[in-house]
Amino acid sequence: MSSTTGRFRPSSSESDLDRPNIEDYLPSGSSIQQEPRGKLRLRDLLDISPTLTEAAGAIVDDSFTRCFKSNSPEPWNWNIYLFPLWCCGVVIRYFILFPVRVLVLTLGWIIFLSSYIPVHFLLKGHDRLRKKLERFLVELICSFFVASWTGVVKYHGPRPSMRPNQVFVANHTSMIDFIILEQMTAFAVIMQKHAGWVGLLQSTILESMGCIWFNRTESKDREIVARKLREHVQGADNPLLIFPEGTCVNNHYTVMFKKGAFELGCSVCPVAIKYNKIFVDAFWNSRKQSFTKHLLQLMTSWAVVCDVWYLEPQNMRSGETPIEFAERVRDIISARAGLKKVPWDGYLKHSRPSPKHRERKQQSFAESVLRRLEEK
Repeated sequence: MSSTTGRFRPSSSESDLDRPNIEDYLPSGSSIQQEPRGKLRLRDLLDISPTLTEAAGAIVDDSFTRCFKSNSPEPWNWNIYLFPLWCCGVVIRYFILFPVRVLVLTLGWIIFLSSYIPVHFLLKGHDRLRKKLERFLVELICSFFVASWTGVVKYHGPRPSMRPNQVFVANHTSMIDFIILEQMTAFAVIMQKHAGWVGLLQSTILESMGCIWFNRTESKDREIVARKLREHVQGADNPLLIFPEGTCVNNHYTVMFKKGAFELGCSVCPVAIKYNKIFVDAFWNSRKQSFTKHLLQLMTSWAVVCDVWYLEPQNMRSGETPIEFAERVRDIISARAGLKKVPWDGYLKHSRPSPKHRERKQQSFAESVLRRLEEK
């Protein structure tokens, strides 16, 4: 029997559907001359291969795009036996668990605000005591947030301590990374300035924790943040937490770490966070989903399950540059959390090619193909 027997061969109609229609890219009035069979030369393919490679690279699912994709769960309620169970799960999650979780979170906010406001305003002259109580209350409200998702968080390693000349860095999947870490230790964090109720919390409650905010659109913010970083590291009342990726990644990959946290001349303490996606995907795609909707998604799931590893502090080696130091720490975090490294800058996620740029590429591709056809 031939070795090719039994192999699936697509029909000619299916193959035709997969072929790009080059005529759509050609200028109006142009036509393709039919080449006699057997006249295709190797040089014809080689001459346009760079253009074809570039065109293919623009449409394939590259490793950068995959870093920011939230994979939809595989449907399992597809038959008559499983569908009733799925319906029961929806009823339990939305009509039993969700109201209870809203009640828990509401109770947490009542306790927090009724305690935080008096402490913040009545203990103005007792800064040491006031900051200690504020840190405890922030840890408390973060614990209520985690409880509202039925968070199952397992911490590995020694609890972070308040020491000068050290900074903690972690991979970044969602804003809930900060909440999960904050319920264990009251970190000061560097974070993008947000709008809405999140921005209100940043400018009031979290401001008292020594947190540092920035705006990606403001070029002057880099110098201000760098100065505040050095000041905080030298005389820290609470540990400083940085997410050096600078954006949320889907917890399958790690993108390049920004070097700012690695040129402060202090110890860097890596923190690895890995989410178990059996119940819910904790990745927050801020371009498609508000943080409020993201929280509702978590509160209507069965549970948020994750592991957090506090790893051994690292120091810059002799002759090592900040970029090399950042890559070494990224290696440690990626290996511990089982994440794949990709050589991309996460900030590229916030910039898209303009329509004019795409049109120029299309026109260049069409002209290259047309030029080869006219030479025959």
